[in-house]
Amino acid sequence: MTLTPIDWAIVAAYFLFTAAIGFVFTRKGGESMSEYFISGRNVPWWLAGASMVATTFAADTPLVVTGLVVNHGVAGNWLWWNFVFSGTLTVFFFARLWRRAHVMTDVEFAEIRYSGKPAAALRGFRALYLGIPVNLIILGWVTRAMIKILTISLGVNPYIAVGICFAITMAYSVAGGMWAVLWTDLVQFVIKMTAVIVLAIFAVSAVGGIGALKAGLTKHFGTETAALSVMPVHVGVDGIFAYAWMPLTALFTFLGVQWWAAWYPGSPPSSSRWHTTRSGPGPGSSPASAPSSCTRTWWTRSPDTCTPSWTCCPRPGRASC
Repeated sequence: MTLTPIDWAIVAAYFLFTAAIGFVFTRKGGESMSEYFISGRNVPWWLAGASMVATTFAADTPLVVTGLVVNHGVAGNWLWWNFVFSGTLTVFFFARLWRRAHVMTDVEFAEIRYSGKPAAALRGFRALYLGIPVNLIILGWVTRAMIKILTISLGVNPYIAVGICFAITMAYSVAGGMWAVLWTDLVQFVIKMTAVIVLAIFAVSAVGGIGALKAGLTKHFGTETAALSVMPVHVGVDGIFAYAWMPLTALFTFLGVQWWAAWYPGSPPSSSRWHTTRSGPGPGSSPASAPSSCTRTWWTRSPDTCTPSWTCCPRPGRASC
């Protein structure tokens, strides 16, 4: 693929625009540690939500999802759709509890959930384990996906291109903190969603329209149902049958176990967004003037007593601990 000067100008403009947004928040993020890491806990829900989606919509996501659909049809998405259960619980139940714990990081929660030296050791282990080997593995497969995309689309040295992307992203993230990350995520999310919708329109047109697309899928998968069915099973006159790629035992494992037993790589990015959000009125919130110990009192192992090392503060709606 040969890029014209106009194409390169668009690429350069994107990088400059994204970096400019990030650097705008340098002063804001430098006001305090709270502003830098958690945006002063004053982020609106729509900005935090868009950032969560954008964070999980990395370079590897389109490639993986496309591969699943090509190999297994639309129902192949159930290999990751099973996480919808944990995602729903997170948004409507756990996020509120995490937010009122008043922690800055995912690993910090481990130390306030438990106590003493074992809790500190657990926090240190999780910080090192998730921060080094796990993150390196995740960065490895995301970078590999980016290299594939850049090699095909831009025709440039992929390692130089990836290095430029990393340098720019790291620069505005380090300079502006979480505010820079949130707003650049929002801009990138809008750009990416617009791009994939436009790409889908051109792709369907290129194969001859929806009718030709269905005919091709039927030829590839054997039946139109196998290609386009959302459900990973099909119902026949003799009962319910699973496809060869997803036996019923595997399906029940994904739906009953996998969604809560597996550690999801997007959890730390998502939890960092929960901690930035505003705390609205209701039983899940606490007064803004209340000390942090008041918000942590009910995160103890005993339901009847407060942790001795913390100040005993009443839970909202209760006269005492």
